[in-house]
Amino acid sequence: MAAIATTPPRRIMRLPEVVTMTGYGRSSIYNFMDAGTFPKCRRIGPRAVGWDSLEVEQWITDRLEVRA
Repeated sequence: MAAIATTPPRRIMRLPEVVTMTGYGRSSIYNFMDAGTFPKCRRIGPRAVGWDSLEVEQWITDRLEVRA
């Protein structure tokens, strides 16, 4: 039976999860954002930000394709 490709559900990821997923630390992620090479975070509350999970996953995929 053929596997059906589905996109994962879009959700908001907080910084600890982004750090775990990318392997980069907080400072590196913010430096990449400032350089325009990492997805921008979105304000989700008065003192909270998050990242779009699909944008982060696409960034990781793009980085892996460059190395291939």
